[in-house]
Amino acid sequence: MSIRSTLAFSSRRLALAAAVLAGASLLSACAPLVVGGAMVGGMMVVTDRRTSGAQVEDQAIELKAVNRIREVLGERGHVSATSYNRMVLLTGEVPSEQDKLAVEQAVSRIENVRSIVNELAVMGNSSLTSRSNDVLLASKVKATLIDARDLQANAFKVVTERGVVYLMGLVTEREANRGAEVARSVGGVQKVVKVFEIISEEELARLRPASAPQGGSGGGSTGQ
Repeated sequence: MSIRSTLAFSSRRLALAAAVLAGASLLSACAPLVVGGAMVGGMMVVTDRRTSGAQVEDQAIELKAVNRIREVLGERGHVSATSYNRMVLLTGEVPSEQDKLAVEQAVSRIENVRSIVNELAVMGNSSLTSRSNDVLLASKVKATLIDARDLQANAFKVVTERGVVYLMGLVTEREANRGAEVARSVGGVQKVVKVFEIISEEELARLRPASAPQGGSGGGSTGQ
């Protein structure tokens, strides 16, 4: 190959690389539109089982919840609100039962919230060390779910508080039980609480991308 041909080929490769980087930048700028997606064979495959509208609403609910909780508690508690398919999980610590109820009522009034699962503990705030350990533990649980080849890991949302793992998602009964089993196998997990919206095998078949693992059957439940 001549020097001129080599230079032309290198230029084409640089141009292609620049185009790829530009595309990545555009995707980053539009992150909410591709949340829950995975790259397969160069194509984006959406694996989040919620509708795009529900994903956007969940983000809005969580943002609004921060302000509502601050209005109720100020700096007196440590509360996290996690929304999945418009179901809100409240975790953390509050000073009193009255505060626990007040937080639940405030968040329940947010537009589009369907239901509240109130797991707030009446106790002093957890330490920064405890919260750091929770972040690490959640990462381990997520990694273990990914390693479980009979599960679609992205169907599960993992929330960890004081060593207790809360699992959320649109899953079948089989997936719920298997996901809880996998989470319990992780060292440091004190307890697993299932906060799922259970769907049937038929519903899963309509939601599942073609490459996703097979699921089971079920009704609706929230349990441990």
